[in-house]
Amino acid sequence: VTTKERYTLGEGQRLVVAYDLGIKKSIVEQLAEIAPVVVVPAHTSSAEVLSLEPDGVFLSNGPGDPMMAGPVIDALRQLLGRVPIFGICLGHQILSLALGGTSYKMKFGHHGANHPVQDILTKEVFITSQNHGFAVDEKTLPKNINATHLSLFDQSLQGIEFKDVPAFSFQGHPEASPGPQEIQTLFKKFSLMVKEYAKT
Repeated sequence: VTTKERYTLGEGQRLVVAYDLGIKKSIVEQLAEIAPVVVVPAHTSSAEVLSLEPDGVFLSNGPGDPMMAGPVIDALRQLLGRVPIFGICLGHQILSLALGGTSYKMKFGHHGANHPVQDILTKEVFITSQNHGFAVDEKTLPKNINATHLSLFDQSLQGIEFKDVPAFSFQGHPEASPGPQEIQTLFKKFSLMVKEYAKT
């Protein structure tokens, strides 16, 4: 479902590269508010991404089993620590797998617009949009990753953040349109990461 050719939206000094794993138009438009976006095919190598000199890398939503996304996982291993990374949905799962986590097929996937998700640190609850049939096994995550969000339906992992590099992800759809948008603050968090990286 990925784009065949890369394309760009927006103009400006900073740059975000977005891996298209099934990306939605509304996501590209929201990223373009942070910085110009170059949307690239899923098979794009880390070398190709770095040649664009991005200030951030985004991993989109998309269908399917994250274990089948080998080329993206390989690229991420080379990109982590070199540029800020933000993933949602399938992108969240792939980011987790890049550092050795594992995923599993859920007995009942999460679909719809009223899924309560809790921020583990603040205990704040967000109403989110969800559409996935796989999840990341929190117990398999390496020690340099913190779990940040949990589903209040089944306690499945909903978010992670790296302790040592600027990278984080979220299982739901913060850009939902239509749908709940309470957790769009994650895009603001990524925007700050991009701006800080651009300064250096």
